Amino acid sequence: MRRKKKSEESGFSIWRSYSDMMAGVLLLFVLIMCVTLFQAQKNYDDSIKERDEKIALQEQYTVELLAKQNALDEKEGQLYAQNEQLKDQDEQLATQEKLLAEYAAQLKEQEEKLAAQEKTLGEQQVALDEKTALLADQQKKIDKIIGVKAEVVENLKNEFAKNNVNVDIDSQTGALTLDANVMFDYDETELTEEGEEALRKVLPIYCKVLLEKETQPYLAEIIIVGYTDDDGDYTYNLELSQQRAFAVAQYLLDIQYEFLDEDQQLDLQEYLTVNGHSKANLVTDAEGNVDKDASRRVEVKFRLKDEEMIDELNTIMSDVEKTE
Repeated sequence: MRRKKKSEESGFSIWRSYSDMMAGVLLLFVLIMCVTLFQAQKNYDDSIKERDEKIALQEQYTVELLAKQNALDEKEGQLYAQNEQLKDQDEQLATQEKLLAEYAAQLKEQEEKLAAQEKTLGEQQVALDEKTALLADQQKKIDKIIGVKAEVVENLKNEFAKNNVNVDIDSQTGALTLDANVMFDYDETELTEEGEEALRKVLPIYCKVLLEKETQPYLAEIIIVGYTDDDGDYTYNLELSQQRAFAVAQYLLDIQYEFLDEDQQLDLQEYLTVNGHSKANLVTDAEGNVDKDASRRVEVKFRLKDEEMIDELNTIMSDVEKTE
């Protein structure tokens, strides 16, 4: 019984020991599990923390990247706007350069025109100066001739007065008027004795004054002109006036040797001209009525070279006006 009891006690002890061991193993397993779980929890927490930190860091990076991206986008927008602005400026610059090139071409053309105009003006100024000098010279000559004409008229008057010859001589032109009623019978062309006597008194004085050496350089013509009244037609009176003027001129040439030397006779033939004006330039009275007796006349007059010089002066003035 005791052995059975000892055996039972021995089996109980073994089981108890086994239980204790198993309990210990279980405890150890639990401890290991706890440690493992704790370590796993810790690792998990560390992972979560690390993940959160990474997520936070990633979010921070993302925010920074977004900020940088926004900044880049803004800068890109600014650069695009600047590029567009530069493009517009380049286009404007190209347009301005084109305009400047056109302006430069126009300026060059204007400069060339201005140079040509300056050259033309210079040439015109030279020509104008030459013509001005010529005008001044012509004016001096004309002034001289005007003075000469007045002097010739005065000399004619003085010579006729000195020889006690009463004549009708124009104070401005020096024209000597001869009464055709005295020199010719009515409707005749042959000089009367009374007419020849009158011409012998006046023609030598008149011609000698005009043929003086001081006057000859300015003398252009000695003119004998016949006029009639208004009776009859123009053609008949024209022939009558011409024949009467020719008769006076012929008589002058017939007697020229009596008062002119040989040189003066040749000069007279060079200067002498004869005209007939028919019934032109009729003489009228104060009431406008034709004075037939006064209209029938022969005039002896002279012309200096002033007309040619005045014509030349007018030509020069016309040329000067064209160049202005």
